[in-house]
Amino acid sequence: MENFPIQPIIAILFSAAIAIRSFRRKSLDLSGAFAGFAVLTIHFGVGYRYGAMLLAFFLTSSKLTKFGEEKKRLVDADFKEASSCVHPPFTGLLNLLVCPQHWLLEASMVLKAELLDAAHLPKPEAGLNEFNKTLAYIDNILQHLTLAWKQVLFNSGISAVLALILWRLTGWQDKCLDSKESSLITSLIGGIIGHYSCCNGDTWSSELGILSDSQPRLITTFKPVRKGTNGGVTKTGLLAATAAGGVIGLTFVLIGFFTTKCASDVALKQLLVIPLSAVAGLCGSLIDSLLGATLQYSGFCSVRNKVVGKPGPTVRKISGISILDNNGVNLVSILLTSMLTSIACLYIF
Repeated sequence: MENFPIQPIIAILFSAAIAIRSFRRKSLDLSGAFAGFAVLTIHFGVGYRYGAMLLAFFLTSSKLTKFGEEKKRLVDADFKEASSCVHPPFTGLLNLLVCPQHWLLEASMVLKAELLDAAHLPKPEAGLNEFNKTLAYIDNILQHLTLAWKQVLFNSGISAVLALILWRLTGWQDKCLDSKESSLITSLIGGIIGHYSCCNGDTWSSELGILSDSQPRLITTFKPVRKGTNGGVTKTGLLAATAAGGVIGLTFVLIGFFTTKCASDVALKQLLVIPLSAVAGLCGSLIDSLLGATLQYSGFCSVRNKVVGKPGPTVRKISGISILDNNGVNLVSILLTSMLTSIACLYIF
């Protein structure tokens, strides 16, 4: 407990520096900077390694969002240009907490404009058209507002809960993976590693896989499918997922060498986190693809000439049924990967 006065102060100063830098660069607005500051402080306060893994996920995901934008836009109907608010599957806790303010401001402006236009209608048919447009905008606004909070809950809730439990058990002390000392702490740390490995693996797989020249194959049937199809996998995407998980493990190990104190044999064994997290990244991506191919709808729209996620009169079904959306798929894949990684840590460490 001798670290008690030091670690929270370091967490606050480091998080404040990042938040201020983002605000000055206009990457975040004022409320977003405060939200990012709070989230980073919690993660770094609980353990430096957890904050570092969050940053590794967030920063690499943000970079990959901007990579190959034009090509992604041609094949993915849900692709949006990268901004300070990174949309699914790039949903680290930091950027997700920023989204609601952005959507609220944008949505309120659109709604105000539409309501003003609808108040001055020259003829009944025009009025009906404007009324329908207004209803459509209202529905779109509600979807955006609930989407942001669902992203926070579905993509970041598991890691946050595990981190808080760890804080209650360990205080400010960073622990090594050692089931002989504490199987509970080891399993909780393993769960967080699995969480970020899954998120990063899914992100890298999706963003790099869609840029691959090879045609993706549906994971359930191995038949060729169009790019952007939920459940479609490529060798490039799977290799990217493995590498992404390895990055999370490498981050955990490198930071741990400076922040943890454990016996030499236990410290050396921490290196196994790197291959373990690489497997977790691949496993998370495969689980995500399997869920996407079966419980998430994919169809080809002949009008937009793109793969879409909702059925319609001009949409030909490719695979899946509309049970889960992106948030639901992410939640289940993160949960399963975290559980599997947690169990693996008990046996390995």
